[in-house]
Amino acid sequence: MIRVFLVDDHEVVRRGVAALLESEDDIEVVGEAGTAESAIARIPALRPDVAVLDVRLPDGSGIDVCREVRSATPGVACLMLTSFADDDALFTAVMAGASGYVLKQIHGSDLIGAVRTVASGQSLLDPQTTASMLARLRDQATRKDPVEALSEQERHILELIGEGLTNRQIGERMFLAEKTVKNYVSNLLSKLNMQRRTQVAALAARMKTDRDR
Repeated sequence: MIRVFLVDDHEVVRRGVAALLESEDDIEVVGEAGTAESAIARIPALRPDVAVLDVRLPDGSGIDVCREVRSATPGVACLMLTSFADDDALFTAVMAGASGYVLKQIHGSDLIGAVRTVASGQSLLDPQTTASMLARLRDQATRKDPVEALSEQERHILELIGEGLTNRQIGERMFLAEKTVKNYVSNLLSKLNMQRRTQVAALAARMKTDRDR
């Protein structure tokens, strides 16, 4: 038996979803809540298999509930249910530990299938959504620490720029043609999203200071 907890601030929606799910022999609705506070208090005590969470709640977000519930009771699978297709909310929900994200316009049979899917430990994210999520994570990581995107050679040149060396001097130090160094510097500026060599030098100086601490 799949034990389900429903969270939605509209009682009519909760009753409709509860009636739909309870019409199935293998699903039991063990509790309901209309607010984030009530959900966070009740779900860990009832330990359902699946929590169906509305994204928008009067006192917070279903995503916050998901994060709290997953932290307190990792065995509960969270299925986000929302009226709006929102990429930011989807991203945040998955980062909070949600196993799936479906729109309220979903057919009843599909919602039942979604509950069974996440209850079995699977994810409801389709390949396109997963690819988008991974691209966004990579983009965030690069923006957080752009130096991670540099090759070993580019990092070495970054350090030498920080020492105040010209392209010619860097070429002599690294046994590279001056034109090759110039190309490396252009790539550096592009990857670091900078326009001037002085910005690169300032970054290199900050990095050296951090290492020396």
